[in-house]
Amino acid sequence: MAVFNTLTVLGGGSWATALVKIIAENRDVQIQWYLRNAEDAAHINQYGHNPKYLSAVQIRTDRVHASSDAAACLNDAGLILLAVPSAFLHKTLDGLKLPKDAYFLSAIKGIVPETRQVIARYLEQTHGIAPEKMAVVTGPCHAEEVALEKLSYLTVASLHEEPAHSIASLLSCRYILTAVSQDLYGAEYAAVLKNIYAIAAGIAHGLGYGDNYQAVLISHAIREMERFLDALHETHRDVKDNAYLGDLLVTAYSQFSRNRTFGNMLGKGYSVAHAQLAMNMVAEGYYATDSVYNLNKELGVYMPLLDAVYAVVYGQQPATSVWQRFSQEMG
Repeated sequence: MAVFNTLTVLGGGSWATALVKIIAENRDVQIQWYLRNAEDAAHINQYGHNPKYLSAVQIRTDRVHASSDAAACLNDAGLILLAVPSAFLHKTLDGLKLPKDAYFLSAIKGIVPETRQVIARYLEQTHGIAPEKMAVVTGPCHAEEVALEKLSYLTVASLHEEPAHSIASLLSCRYILTAVSQDLYGAEYAAVLKNIYAIAAGIAHGLGYGDNYQAVLISHAIREMERFLDALHETHRDVKDNAYLGDLLVTAYSQFSRNRTFGNMLGKGYSVAHAQLAMNMVAEGYYATDSVYNLNKELGVYMPLLDAVYAVVYGQQPATSVWQRFSQEMG
């Protein structure tokens, strides 16, 4: 089984901070942590806290070194963990020489806007990383609850089981339980789709629809997800597993869900631009909606919920009228 003793983390947000906490507290590894802002990196090295995200989390500075030099952080890395918002990944990696012998773990649940690809496809086609050298971590796991050490579950998906088990072991601790999967692309697209459906749940909540409606909405969402995944990459998967239904449920219902928050603002009448300005973090589902909608033009899957979200977010149609039409169809 592969052993990863040297690790690079790219990204300075909540999820990156939570993952650094998990790994550094529970494994004897050396972590190079890249943050775009040099002052934030210096603050972490001096005080052991991320000044902007999950600032109460203690970082083990004997095992973690923060830096704003991405190229230096990539030197000698056995595992490179990507936790940059998908909207900024292309810019972050632009001009960097990614080591082909390293293994890549994506903790990004989104689409690269410049190429309209999930992270695994983007790494393969833009940076020449072999699919056998990639894994994704997914599942119902909000960074805020990880920081509070609440029991959570993660799934590591890879084409091969051995590296998936190694990474799962790296992430396992008393409050993180892990599973492995070989559905690399299906798990990643499911993580993208659930953000779109969380926007839908938020729109419905903002419009005043109740819990009864939300239950029906999510039951339609998981069936829509299954149709899309089967058309995209036909393989054995059970969409009732944690990486699919579990992640969908927490993103659609949780108070920590930025995609639900974004949708809730749209339902209450905010414009897309004003909703984005009001949020301090990126709602991945915004970019995912456009990318998946255009991909589905080729696949032709029946996806009325995706179409409804697209009509509000990109078609600038009033949420009230869109949801009235969709609700009639859903019934």
